[in-house]
Amino acid sequence: MPKKSFAETAMELGGKTFEEIKSMGKVDKADDQVEELFSLKYQTANSPAHRAVWDHNFPNKEFFNLNLNLDEDEFPKIKKKCLQVVRKHKKEDTIYNSSTGKLSDQLISDLASAGYFGLLVDLPEKPAMKLTEFVSFLSQVATLEPNVAGLASVHGCIGAVDPIRTFGTEEQKKKFLPLLASGKKLSAFALTEPNAGSDLTALKTQAVLNGDHYIVNGEKLFITNAICGRLISLVCMIDGEPQVLIVDLPNKQTKSFKIKKYGLYALTRLNNNGLIFKDFKVPKENLLNVDKGNGLTVAYHGLNLGRISLCANASGCMKVMLADMLPWARFRKTYGGAIVSRELVQMRVAKLAGYILSADAMSHWCAGLLDQGYRGELECIIAKIFGSECQKEAAIDLCMKTHGGRSFLHGHPLGDNLHDLLAPCIYEGEGDMLNLAFFKSLVKDHGIKYFEPIGLAMKNAGIEGMPNALQFMKNIKVFMPYMKWMLDEYTCKFNVNLDGVCYSLADHASFATNNLRKSASQISKIMRKYQLKLADRQCRMSLISNKIQNLIIMLATIGFASKRGSDIDIEIADVSCEFLKNKIIGSHPTDHQLRKAVELGKKIAENKFIFGDDINGSEILMPYEQ
Repeated sequence: MPKKSFAETAMELGGKTFEEIKSMGKVDKADDQVEELFSLKYQTANSPAHRAVWDHNFPNKEFFNLNLNLDEDEFPKIKKKCLQVVRKHKKEDTIYNSSTGKLSDQLISDLASAGYFGLLVDLPEKPAMKLTEFVSFLSQVATLEPNVAGLASVHGCIGAVDPIRTFGTEEQKKKFLPLLASGKKLSAFALTEPNAGSDLTALKTQAVLNGDHYIVNGEKLFITNAICGRLISLVCMIDGEPQVLIVDLPNKQTKSFKIKKYGLYALTRLNNNGLIFKDFKVPKENLLNVDKGNGLTVAYHGLNLGRISLCANASGCMKVMLADMLPWARFRKTYGGAIVSRELVQMRVAKLAGYILSADAMSHWCAGLLDQGYRGELECIIAKIFGSECQKEAAIDLCMKTHGGRSFLHGHPLGDNLHDLLAPCIYEGEGDMLNLAFFKSLVKDHGIKYFEPIGLAMKNAGIEGMPNALQFMKNIKVFMPYMKWMLDEYTCKFNVNLDGVCYSLADHASFATNNLRKSASQISKIMRKYQLKLADRQCRMSLISNKIQNLIIMLATIGFASKRGSDIDIEIADVSCEFLKNKIIGSHPTDHQLRKAVELGKKIAENKFIFGDDINGSEILMPYEQ
């Protein structure tokens, strides 16, 4: 009998139902199988985010000097061509098809000719672009047209490219990767179903082998990039296990394949549809044979790439918001003065600049980790949550409130795209659910080492709840490893190594580092307090998860700004860290912090746009006579 996962054991000891244990066990085993794809050094327990909490000697110089590849540019010609294509179509107003409102076929064709869809594809004649370079480029594309950036993210990160590149046979790679790289086939990942979103164990689509083909029956929902003629990775149940089939969709609907259309407020510029299969045939050689794992393993692997790309796209969108806010704030006058001179607007500018810098920091840092070989599960979750939540706040609390009623005029970039700016909060995993997933992954190793042996021993001894003194002494051996850990934790002296950190950000780095190191005992304390009921304390887990994530964002922002080294980056990082610190400790800004943020906002408003000369604000709608 295979060994039960940590989640299965904990839920069984906690008295959960068989169905709950079985479902969570599938998810936990898929997570373990993804871990096994990476060497021990690069697994979650040895990742920077995990070590920042559990390792007394980390964060250190290694954390702050991760190779961010900020100056590398291995594909300048391809990137230049792609940007030229987008600018040309934007100038000629041909980005979108005038009748459907979707990205135009000519734009996609021109991007394909420029090499846009092969950036992450390994081919004999060229390597795949490093993720650090890709996310930087993706953010740049997003400043011109976010949906074009989203197209590359879906195709290369969560579409068919990553599953085939990572799990495909040599024959499958030779057959499909050149098509995907050329743009002759754009791809999608068909995972979600009407009853299977956050709970991926509820998949109903079935595939049964019949001779040389699998016969597929079922329905997929909310699949971005899914239209006739595309190539998809289809997650379906085969012999009771989720597996992935590479499916070449027909060029038109048939009796066995239908496109399901529905009204959708978000993603109106991309193709997002349902797919209905009825006795649909797929060649048996199109099955991805995952050595260790199944379809969920494939899904979880690709999601990390999508989460980083989402954060990079959010950064680009927020840069455009800032570029739109500043001209309007200079133009709009109230009570005899331009609103750009008001503290509230200056504060918004400073906050938005901080969100942009930190989003850039997270996307670069996470991509750098994956380039080095890390799985990056914890780090990519942080990037996704942070990027999507910042974009939401930037749109509603900063941009909309600054533009006022004009935000909702037809043609305004905020009003026209509001749903697209909010939707990333649920893409690649809904934010609050990912908070819980982050906590679960963070405590898993600690739980396996110390709490699982104790729980099993107590169950075998028939002890419920906290053992009394006699019961404790009888089982002293099973408690000894944890007691030793607690002793080490409370007697250890922390030495903060701030090599590579800019001097003016050192206090922030010390705050974040010290609080991360205290987090280990805080987490362990609530594990002792709630024991087997911890899984039901979702609100408490989410609060702790958020705190740790914000501390890590602080460190990534500090490392990123220190690496870039410009005065304005350091100043923005300082203000960004102040805001993050107040969130962590639950405090209102001090007068000093407010003055610092306002002065930064004023400086940004008075000077040339700081996040790229190529980013232009949109025209001012309904201008009044001055």
